[in-house]
Amino acid sequence: MSLLTLGCARNEVDSEELAGRLGEGGWELVDEGADVVVVNTCGFVEQAKKDSVDTLLAASDTGAKVVAVGCMAERYGKELADSLPEAAAVLGFDQYNDLAERLNDVLHGKQVESHVPVDRRTLLPITPVKRQEAKNDVQVPGHGWGPTNVQRRRLDDAPVAPLKIASGCDRRCSFCAIPSFRGAFVSRHPDEVVAEAMWLAENGVKELFLVSENSTSYGKDLPREQGALEQLLPRLASIPNIERVRVSYLQPAETKPSLVAAIAKTEKVANYFDMSFQHSSENVLRRMRRFGDTDSFLKLVWQIREHAPEAGIRSNFIVGFPGETEDDLAELERFLTEARLDAVGIFGYSDEDGTEAENLDGKLDADTIAERVQRIGNLVEELTSQRAEDRVGSEVVVLIEHEEDEESDCVGRAEHQAPEVDGECIVLEAEGLKRGDFVRCRVVDSEGVDLIVEVLPT
Repeated sequence: MSLLTLGCARNEVDSEELAGRLGEGGWELVDEGADVVVVNTCGFVEQAKKDSVDTLLAASDTGAKVVAVGCMAERYGKELADSLPEAAAVLGFDQYNDLAERLNDVLHGKQVESHVPVDRRTLLPITPVKRQEAKNDVQVPGHGWGPTNVQRRRLDDAPVAPLKIASGCDRRCSFCAIPSFRGAFVSRHPDEVVAEAMWLAENGVKELFLVSENSTSYGKDLPREQGALEQLLPRLASIPNIERVRVSYLQPAETKPSLVAAIAKTEKVANYFDMSFQHSSENVLRRMRRFGDTDSFLKLVWQIREHAPEAGIRSNFIVGFPGETEDDLAELERFLTEARLDAVGIFGYSDEDGTEAENLDGKLDADTIAERVQRIGNLVEELTSQRAEDRVGSEVVVLIEHEEDEESDCVGRAEHQAPEVDGECIVLEAEGLKRGDFVRCRVVDSEGVDLIVEVLPT
């Protein structure tokens, strides 16, 4: 059996948990020549869905029997199975517990019933405080690992690993379908999170990358004495061999001053703020069913930099949302220019099945959206390059991820750079540095968002 993963870091955690479960069920994971290929799909946006279908088709071309799991499989289920006969089975989250048995059925040619999607927000109580007991009856991806139930299996030896702290989302953003197939928000118990973090540390991990659909909501469904993210971070940072803890996906409207201070001031917690702004025009944000505006978002940025002037701040933005005007776009340009973020993703709006925005008026044509993506993208490229230039002369602590060899430079990441999305550090004269090392460096130059650094004497 082989396992292919698409999409975000949350899917990577799900795949490692699936690998552990399948191993316990007698399945051996191989790189080539698999009888069965499990594809952990992504169903977030149209391109991700296309990539998932292409991967499923390519896997079937090898002669293996192909099983689709993950977000796209959960979201479309039988519809995907009917349109893609190349897949031997399309399985949802609730079938993860007996996935090994379902693969046995597939291998032996037995008919496996396709998943029938439901709105997963309806599977748990509306009141968050009642969800912890109810989740025992619902399969919540990323919640199958516990202190006495080690199911996760690492699929690489990278010095950084994602660690899921929650699943699902209670927000009702008009453009987003994720809550319908990921479900309502459920925190993992802090003891379970810490136990898994300790296991990761024992297996070579130096940096923990905390992931969820909304990290700022962590703990709202737990008893007050168990604390929130502010209480969890010091516990994770104190684990032996863990040198850096990084938080992802913070909602600006829920980011309290106490959380900003905890991230900025807790030793070994990266001064890194992954803020889900999405836009800054109040008009567009209200149509998105979100809160905030340019001035409130700038106030949050200044608050972060007051605690940690060198903090990394990144975000994603949607342009071309239904009803977006030139004035709205100018407001976004004002925010980006004044905020001087370190990394920015720009996405053109597209309809998502089953979302409120799909039926909004004021739709913009594709050419207008593409022009706005180009316009904002050009601004962002200039601004983020300037932000990187501002770091020349400063000191950074770099986690080495790729050692120097005859074909490539030594590459790592500083505190303000998250895996894969925020640029990297190219380390000069890196002889003797090994993957997983943390080294103090001075920034001597920049290339776009990437930094050129020299190792400082110890």
